[in-house]
Amino acid sequence: MTSPADLTIHEAAMLLDEGVLSSVALTEAVLERILTTDNAVRAYLTLTPETALEQAAQADVLRALGESLPLLGIPLALKDNLSTRDIPTSCGSRILEGYVPPFDATVVQRLKSAGAVLLGKTNLDEFAMGSSTENSAFFPTHNPWCLERVPGGSSGGSAAAVAAGEALAALGSDTGGSVRQPAAYCGLVGLRPTYGRCSRYGLAAFASSLDQVGPITHDVSDAALLLSVITGHDVQDGTSLPQAPLDMATALRGNDLRGFRIGVLADHEDAGVQPAVKQAVLAAVAALADLGAEILEVQLPHSEIALAAYYLIAPAEASANLARFDGLRYGRRAEAGTLEALYSRTRGEGFGAEVKRRLMLGTYALRAGYYEDFYIKAQQARTLIRQDFEAAFAQVDIIAGPTSPVTAFRLGERVADPLQMYLADVFTLPQALAGLPALSLPCGFDEQGLPIGLQLTAPALEEARLLQVAYAYEQATAWHTRRPYLT
Repeated sequence: MTSPADLTIHEAAMLLDEGVLSSVALTEAVLERILTTDNAVRAYLTLTPETALEQAAQADVLRALGESLPLLGIPLALKDNLSTRDIPTSCGSRILEGYVPPFDATVVQRLKSAGAVLLGKTNLDEFAMGSSTENSAFFPTHNPWCLERVPGGSSGGSAAAVAAGEALAALGSDTGGSVRQPAAYCGLVGLRPTYGRCSRYGLAAFASSLDQVGPITHDVSDAALLLSVITGHDVQDGTSLPQAPLDMATALRGNDLRGFRIGVLADHEDAGVQPAVKQAVLAAVAALADLGAEILEVQLPHSEIALAAYYLIAPAEASANLARFDGLRYGRRAEAGTLEALYSRTRGEGFGAEVKRRLMLGTYALRAGYYEDFYIKAQQARTLIRQDFEAAFAQVDIIAGPTSPVTAFRLGERVADPLQMYLADVFTLPQALAGLPALSLPCGFDEQGLPIGLQLTAPALEEARLLQVAYAYEQATAWHTRRPYLT
């Protein structure tokens, strides 16, 4: 019999509504799964079992009283760069070890208001800077499909928790692909909304013009549900769009794609695409055609410079955002005799190697005499990338392609080669730079049984269109129903 820990949100909600399952029993099953598997997976940094069971018991009371909330009694996990009141938030960094925020991030508040049960905080690359969750200051997370492989990053803890049945779904953050790439590596659905759709208030800033919160789920229906809960305008976030919360109830309609035009990029061989990934994505595009979609080739000529542009813009913004971690206000404080020594020692002891690398790169790019040559040119490249998408979407409704050029690589395989690590996100960076919604969903497995992700991209504010196409493909396939086997 399937454990309640392996249910989707909508499957669990149906059983809860029918009285077949209680929220306490569901939460206990998930906590038991964590107890038996997380020593191997290592998805969580902080667990809050007592609070979770209290929230579950309250959810059962509310349901008995006839209360109807979209996530009532559903156990979820949170990436540890989302502020949680009275629960440690470390961002995977020693510099914030032991820090307990006095407030909840807006998206956390909205989950609570929707009745969710919050299990704890998941591991991540330090300050969300990484593609494998090996840059966590505490320990690496392992991919449930193969414990010798990475789960992706930086939201690898959230993805691994969902894949292993250690949460029914989770929130992550996506700066350059950090929701979509780990979802692809773990056989899940990962959705990056349009920039500004989800409040960034309470999300520890990495690169403010790129960061977005997004859901990681077992299927498209759950992604749509979570998106409808966490979206909507927030006056506390100056970049929040003045849009009402999304109602995704009408977006998921069967699997008829007649009238849709799906754009496919020219061959990706030059980008080092693994043959199994290419084959699976081509098969997925053929499946979309079988559902009635018209397939057209599109060009994004400036996407090839997205990697270079991103690794100037994001580190530059990080160098400004992380200046607040100075040992004076919160977090780690080194012993020092002078203010300059305090800054230097606190940051030297508190930040890991990857964060230091990006801060130095970003600071260099913003220096007088280099600003115009590096940062300004990167922003100009960003404009060209955005214009490429605008031109492509004049011809098609959705663009399809690989989420990552490869499946999950081995732990330690790319740690000593930052460029190879960065290339894992080569297909997810252009959408982030353009501020567009994009979704990864399972489309097959390689010869070693590792999941492969199909990425769909839509124009700004067209999440409903994105989800409709993703749902149609999902209904015609069974990739999303497979689960890893963990002893």
